[in-house]
Amino acid sequence: PATEMVDSQYYLPNDIGISALDCRVAFRLLSPKEQMYAHYLSRASWYGGLIVLIQTSPESANIYVLLQKIFRLQAPQQLEAAATAAGLSTEEYQAFLVYAAGLYANMGNYKSFGDTKFIPNLPKEKFKALVWESLAFKQSPGDMETLWGCCCEPLYSLEDKQKQLGLGEKGISAYFSGNCCLEDAEFAQKFLDSKVYCTLERSGYYENCVELMTQIQHYHSLSAFSEVCCGKHEFEDSVFSVKRGDYAFLMEKVCQNLEKAKDYAANENQKRMLEEYIRSFTCGSVEAHKEGSRYWIKDKGPIVESYIGFIESYRDPFGSRGEFEGFVAVVNKAMSARFAQLVSSAEVLLPELPWPPAFEKDIFLKPDFTSLDVLTFAGSGIPAGINIPNYDDIRQTEGFKNVSLGNVLAVAYATQKDKLTFLEENDKDLYIKWKGPSFEVQVGLHELLGHGSGKLFVQDDKGKYNFDQTAVRNPETGELISSWYKGSETWDSKFSTIASSYEECRAECVGLYLCLNKQVLSIFGHEGEDAEEVVYVNWLNMVRAGLLGLEFYTPESKSWRQAHMQARFVILRVLLEAGEGLVGLRECTGADGRPDAVITLDRSKIYTVGKSAIQRFLCKLQVHKSTADVEGGRALYEGYSAVTADGTHNFLRLRETVLLRKEARKMFVQANTYIKGDAVELVEYEGSAAGLIQSFVERFPDDAEEVEAQLREMTCMDSSCWC
Repeated sequence: PATEMVDSQYYLPNDIGISALDCRVAFRLLSPKEQMYAHYLSRASWYGGLIVLIQTSPESANIYVLLQKIFRLQAPQQLEAAATAAGLSTEEYQAFLVYAAGLYANMGNYKSFGDTKFIPNLPKEKFKALVWESLAFKQSPGDMETLWGCCCEPLYSLEDKQKQLGLGEKGISAYFSGNCCLEDAEFAQKFLDSKVYCTLERSGYYENCVELMTQIQHYHSLSAFSEVCCGKHEFEDSVFSVKRGDYAFLMEKVCQNLEKAKDYAANENQKRMLEEYIRSFTCGSVEAHKEGSRYWIKDKGPIVESYIGFIESYRDPFGSRGEFEGFVAVVNKAMSARFAQLVSSAEVLLPELPWPPAFEKDIFLKPDFTSLDVLTFAGSGIPAGINIPNYDDIRQTEGFKNVSLGNVLAVAYATQKDKLTFLEENDKDLYIKWKGPSFEVQVGLHELLGHGSGKLFVQDDKGKYNFDQTAVRNPETGELISSWYKGSETWDSKFSTIASSYEECRAECVGLYLCLNKQVLSIFGHEGEDAEEVVYVNWLNMVRAGLLGLEFYTPESKSWRQAHMQARFVILRVLLEAGEGLVGLRECTGADGRPDAVITLDRSKIYTVGKSAIQRFLCKLQVHKSTADVEGGRALYEGYSAVTADGTHNFLRLRETVLLRKEARKMFVQANTYIKGDAVELVEYEGSAAGLIQSFVERFPDDAEEVEAQLREMTCMDSSCWC
């Protein structure tokens, strides 16, 4: 029945893929000094990563503490006897372990990719019985009972509002109080903008009380602003109260470890970068974080690469507050060489893009593009490629870095043939063979020439333009351009709720468009027939991803929960609209008698019908972006994003089929590092739920109890916002 099918998306399956991230070889090749540097940066990242629990949902931190207390006294293997005594079957105990692993891997009880809630796949009574049977409970029953009382309701609740992250009635968000709606969020943004500290929008948080007394209270949101502006502010008949210091305990731990890492920095840029991060995290200055990011960009091609802070804004329903992340990774030399070659071909490749020269940056800032093996990635999930910093003013004029995470790519995109959905049989072997190589090409183009390309037209505070307003014409209309960014406006503040996804879509289109270029393919070592297979599988993967993307659409609120998947659905729509038999999408009945679908791509039409469809669409995306044309951009993007039952394809029905046949996203188990004497020791774990749990139990060996007490305290401080 349909209900059963929809509910299963709120469980993690017992056979979910869990893989260890292998970085042993890369780590061993580091010098002792580099290993120390990597160790302390990892420590800083892991402490900071706990902030994500508090950013995700009101209950996440309490659930984390409950699980940590249980597993610190009994490893998964030892707890099994207690589970049997509590009446759990083998499947139910496995479901309990998978839930715990999922909470650790996502840093909260909402999926980092897709933002839907997940709950334990075992009855609540059984979960409770296991808690009561645990050694942790027997040692401190009062404390464990209190903890269970705090989180047992939200742990299992699937009320409509709690099924996904969102604003107001649409979902849960710990960035805002429970009664905050989009209008309130816009009003707070207006207040922040009025203070001219538009950098605040990267990360602020506010509680909207009865008389709209608003607190922007998350520690990291207060740039120089906080130093002058803590206290009450009257603004348009409302009072804003600005406070600071929300994550003080964890930020202090982050800073202590960054301070230690400084002693092992390889050069002056790394030292200055860490100093600025410490200043930023100590006094809440966004300017300091931007300064640190500038030194980070100057630190070209380091052996140990890292970035830390409140970075990505995907999960803020308003689209601008940053979630904490910290990563440490080591260079993968072979793959990096290919990316470096792509960078040096940028001057030749950028003019190939389908917009007039005036719409391209005046000078292409050569970013670093390296392939790294991840040692540590703390936060809500691990991406396959990264393009940072996210500060547009720095990207436009000073540059950025691109990172491809090689050991993540290797694990994340390996698919078994029997789990490969929605393709024709004769496409499956090709797909499995070329998916890895084609994805490497797409990630390179997406991050480097996608996010790295295109100009924003700006008139600064002094009235100065960065373009010739008497000469630049809109290629769509032939008229002189009539809109641009003014003063403190940024891409994020103008395009707010669609900014992330729109930009991902633009970058994906650049990848599709430029992978048709022979020179690009030969940089990655693909010639002749092999090159054609890479192109075919890259395009095939994109249209399949567009169909799979439907999983991340919520019909009730008509909203998308994942920026990249919305982008891929939009591209599927564009290619279907191109017609001429380029892409086929038909519904059918599977071998198991249940609804299925098949997507096809006519390879003979990629270079003609396909190329010109992407060319036209990509040009439109860039023109709306360059000219700050929010109205036109929204109409275009939201038009293609609409998921309806009418039209050539019934996408709402296809969504049900996608949910029915989806494969759960893999989870990663990461290593820990410890200092033994003068050396750093790397400890690895098996790729299983038990291994993932063990890695978290051993992550905070010296101060686990203090960390847990502080997490409870922070949760308690915020609790008034959600009652």
